[in-house]
Amino acid sequence: MRLRADSADPTPGQGSTASTDGGGADGALDDADDQDGAAGDPPSAFDRSDDALARACLTAVANAGDPVMGALLDEHGAAAVWEALAAGRPPSAPPGVRTAAYEQRAARWAERAARVDPDSLLAESAELGCRLLVPGDPGWPTQLDDLHLHRPYALWVRGAHDLRHACLRSVAVVGARAASAYGRHVAADLAWGLAQRSWTVVSGGAYGIDSAAHRGGLAAGAPSVAVLACGLDLVYPRGNENLFADIAARGALVSEHPRGAVPSRHGFLIRNRIIAALTPGAVVVEAGLRSGALNTARHAHELNRTVMAVPGPVTSALSAGCHRLIRDSGATCVTSADDVMEQVGRIGTDLAPAPGSALDPDTLDPESRRVLAEVPRRGGTGTAAVAAACGLDLDSALSRLGLLAAAGFVERGPSGWRTRDDRPARRPAPSGR
Repeated sequence: MRLRADSADPTPGQGSTASTDGGGADGALDDADDQDGAAGDPPSAFDRSDDALARACLTAVANAGDPVMGALLDEHGAAAVWEALAAGRPPSAPPGVRTAAYEQRAARWAERAARVDPDSLLAESAELGCRLLVPGDPGWPTQLDDLHLHRPYALWVRGAHDLRHACLRSVAVVGARAASAYGRHVAADLAWGLAQRSWTVVSGGAYGIDSAAHRGGLAAGAPSVAVLACGLDLVYPRGNENLFADIAARGALVSEHPRGAVPSRHGFLIRNRIIAALTPGAVVVEAGLRSGALNTARHAHELNRTVMAVPGPVTSALSAGCHRLIRDSGATCVTSADDVMEQVGRIGTDLAPAPGSALDPDTLDPESRRVLAEVPRRGGTGTAAVAAACGLDLDSALSRLGLLAAAGFVERGPSGWRTRDDRPARRPAPSGR
């Protein structure tokens, strides 16, 4: 299905092309909730690479998390939406969107699209060591689909770790930038304890609680995931340059913004929905009454994730937000990694089965059995090593390992993939008697 252009050319918006049109997205989309889950048929003329290229370009055109763009992608597919914008003929407004507000937004998109060079965007990103993830990729974290119309169009990722598998067992740890010594200590200690149990810490890479949590997880040998509010070619805050290098070496830096995108207040707030969506639960360590960490907690609550908060001194303004979450919002009070695991474990049983809950190995298909046979019981091995040993490409090996992890056969430890000690033993072969 081809997109129909508006009958009259919209009037281009005034001012900078970096205007925060996403800030008024919810106001323009009257019936956005009715669009959730609506799947439009993408045009048959476009293949998978066209979709990925279009989504990469759209990260440079539409503000992150814009539900109007999300509705267009659901209705028409990324390739057709990008083709229309690149041609200067924005698609018609999706159902439920006010025409006047949409025409201003669509004109800004078309203006920005005219300045995007798709080949340069991908080539320069690749030179930075960035890779692109789009919905449907083997490495795409499918829990982001819970964001519906606010789902990222694509993710730019830089780092050694596979994002999807890093987030299979993960916890968001967030809090104040101007954290106290108490808050930094608690965040680092929580992250270290979680990492010791092979849980990944997801945070925002900011000063204070975020940085302490990232460092605590890395110190225990686990990967860490930082979701940034700018392009991955920029280091913000500048003082965390070495920390970001460590995360890239042992985890993943993630952004829905293309290279060159500068951070903004709106970008930080909209970024928080990704932190909340990637994990089964979020811990707020320290937060004032107007802290951005409370925004993350709100997203987590709306996504039916577990919200946890660490108590602090009643005299500390930095803990007032945590106390309010516990008192008014039903957040669970946690003080240790064991407390956190107890909470996220209940909603993550499909990813971390209880002892004896894994399937019998004999029920696996031959390719999965070959992959399982290459995973050691002690130590760990990398995805590339498993792929080479089984004669599979990297994506196939990642997919098989993910399925084996979901079924309880394997887990990712500090040293790589390993089999779970609590999985059932293989049934003995018949004796023939």
